Amino acid sequence: MAIEIFNRVELKYILTQDDVDELIPLLNEKMKSDVYNPDGKTYPVSNVYFDTDSDELIIKSLEKPVYKEKLRIRSYGQVKDKNETVFLEIKKKFDGVVYKRRSLFTLEGARRFLKDGIVPDDKVVNRQVLFEIKDLMKRYELKPKVFISYDRLAFFDKENDDFRLTLDKNILTRREDLLLDSPVYGESLLKEDEWLMEAKAFKTFPLWFAQFLSKRKIYNTSFSKYGSEYRNYKQ
Repeated sequence: MAIEIFNRVELKYILTQDDVDELIPLLNEKMKSDVYNPDGKTYPVSNVYFDTDSDELIIKSLEKPVYKEKLRIRSYGQVKDKNETVFLEIKKKFDGVVYKRRSLFTLEGARRFLKDGIVPDDKVVNRQVLFEIKDLMKRYELKPKVFISYDRLAFFDKENDDFRLTLDKNILTRREDLLLDSPVYGESLLKEDEWLMEAKAFKTFPLWFAQFLSKRKIYNTSFSKYGSEYRNYKQ
């Protein structure tokens, strides 16, 4: 069944290119690359986030409540065909722990579901996840609001798949042309030499990672891609 469910702690950090240059050899030693980024090359990730006309979800999120939730549709790589694979995801956060529910669709199947509520006659979709998505969309009358794309490197710990780390650069955002099969373009969220690192684990982070952060004097931040886009949009 094409469903992925994650419950984990996620911490975020802003890194310079010098930080990344020192980190990569350590990651190659301690971790294994995601299937999407062989040979140390980044892969593109594109997302369309859903919200209300008044941006209710992101406004609530920025108030840092105990509980918050988001809905997005995501693709890995440039979508060029309506039958390519995408994911519909609900991302919830409660008391510092992230809960992510997602189900696989074709791009056309996802569009029909989001527009008309049509559930594909396909065993790869999970109806429980779709029920949660329908409920969220109904409660808030959600619609596509923001496109966010970036280039990603992703790694899994060799000793324990519990620990995952991603590095994102070229984070671009826009509020028009909200289609995953449109070209990638938009306003940049980071400086040219900056990366966003996200460390994700179900329990604890490994000692070598904590030592790297301490050596480079890198501290976690509350950076949010959608939240940063919204702040820039309202300026």
